[in-house]
Amino acid sequence: MKNLLSSKRKYLISALVLILGAGAVLFFIKIHGTDSENTQFEKYIDQIFREELEENTLNLHYTLAYPEDYGIKGYSVSLGTMDPDALEDSLEETRTLNKRLKNFDPAQLSEGNQIIYDILSLEFSSRLSLGSSYLLQEPLGPNLGIQAQLPILLAEYTFRTSADIKDYFSLLSQMPEYFQSILDFEEEKAKEGLFMSDTSADRIIRQCESFIETGEENYLSSMFGQQVKELSEEKRITQAQAEDFTQMQEKLMEQCVFPAYRTLSQGLEELKGQGKNSGGLIHLEGGKDYYEYLIRSTVGDYRSSEEILQSLFLQLQSDYKKVQELLAADPQLLSKAYSFSSSEFSPEQILDYLQHVITDDFPSLDTGSYEVKYVPEAMEDFSSPAFYLTPPVDTLTPNTIYINQASQVSATELFTTLAHEGFPGHLYQTVYFGNQDHHPIRELLSCGGYVEGWATYVEALSYGYASPFLHIEPEILNFLGLNRSISLCLYAILDLSIHGQGWNLQTTADTLAVFGITDSDTCQEVFQYIVENPANYLKYYLGYLNFMDLREEVQETEGSSFQPKEFHKNLLDIGPAPFPVVKKYLFKIYE
Repeated sequence: MKNLLSSKRKYLISALVLILGAGAVLFFIKIHGTDSENTQFEKYIDQIFREELEENTLNLHYTLAYPEDYGIKGYSVSLGTMDPDALEDSLEETRTLNKRLKNFDPAQLSEGNQIIYDILSLEFSSRLSLGSSYLLQEPLGPNLGIQAQLPILLAEYTFRTSADIKDYFSLLSQMPEYFQSILDFEEEKAKEGLFMSDTSADRIIRQCESFIETGEENYLSSMFGQQVKELSEEKRITQAQAEDFTQMQEKLMEQCVFPAYRTLSQGLEELKGQGKNSGGLIHLEGGKDYYEYLIRSTVGDYRSSEEILQSLFLQLQSDYKKVQELLAADPQLLSKAYSFSSSEFSPEQILDYLQHVITDDFPSLDTGSYEVKYVPEAMEDFSSPAFYLTPPVDTLTPNTIYINQASQVSATELFTTLAHEGFPGHLYQTVYFGNQDHHPIRELLSCGGYVEGWATYVEALSYGYASPFLHIEPEILNFLGLNRSISLCLYAILDLSIHGQGWNLQTTADTLAVFGITDSDTCQEVFQYIVENPANYLKYYLGYLNFMDLREEVQETEGSSFQPKEFHKNLLDIGPAPFPVVKKYLFKIYE
């Protein structure tokens, strides 16, 4: 599975996307529509956009390079909070915003504003249906938890101005208070019988201790030193400033960052034994409803989990049948498919090829410059095989794809991974939508199921582009693509079954054994990952299947006149949104 930094930071920045404040602000940005209804609606979404960014500096920094151009000045530097009282207050604030939303007549809005209206309407109704079940959130986790993601986001924190460095230092200084708010939240969960299992707690504790043990060799320090060195070489800061900044960073690491992780580790150790559930969300009071909420809010799929599960079983059967047919036609296909070594092509060569070969099926796009970088050695153990670092919406640069050299992948895996991250995946989709005339609030309302589903959808298509470039038989690539689909489908089924049906470790292991996965440690790790990251696999595979379903419906409507390039353009123009919204506006085009 390809975890992306963009996805990671979306989870960290806000446990609930719509923890919003009140107060009216009119930005300088305007979108189409001059009538009073549009003007008032734009004031309303301007307010939401500004206040959401002002509440979290990491969110602000990764969304806007120059916030002052949007009227955001004098903001308070903050990591946010997990304070239970603040989360409780957010429910009332969401209710207020929803009432204000319902005062607008969507029929009087421009289409761009109608899309935003529909997205907000779904988001608010989902959040309000959840009520006060905010304690079912889990901010910590070995893979996607705040304590795992925050150092990566801080390590990648770009210094464009001296103010950025000051903000960075302020964020480091706030980590003890921020982590204490997380610990307070976990204590509240424990009181309600909702604390994590000892297995999960131990995994997080070990991660905290490993982070502390790195000391001066910590990748946060090495990445900071690298950035300061570059600023000094570019004469943007003096050598004396560089030395002062380095000393300040070292001081904050010792006095704030490491103590924050130590406090968190010790606090979790004290809470161990209070977790009553080592399985899926369904075993917790209100857990099934919360899981359904996660599917709606993170995937953008509004079907019931039972309906989704049935569609996944049908997809699994279909793909498995196709694999059996391929193996019957060529019994040596399996050995051929896994006999390839690492790629003889560089990532740059593959991306250049992809950028040109996709133009028959996807709209032409001038993405400007992009760069392939390698994950610093100090970060290799904490990074995915590859990831695309999402640029700020107001610059759409830099566009950087990171490759983790510690991950050993075959030529085909590298090719499809770069399609997922680059062309026509994340980089392409991000720049395409960024060039459209839309309100920047769309960046905050970005739907994980659309974003990851799109990248998984085009990754599947990329197997068809690989044959002439990699000199691999199409049948082999078809087999590999089906195998990838089966794997992702299986994990999605396990996700729904563990959290929605109550499957335990033994049932999970028995299911994996049917597909040849019998190693007990592997089965334990798969089960534990899904327990700790509910609905995460669904963003990828369920998102992908939603795009496939839309394609099939449009093909049925258009018949022989169906054009993939036009279909893809229409999806890209609509942009990230829950799938009911995507479908509504897509079929307005194909009426």
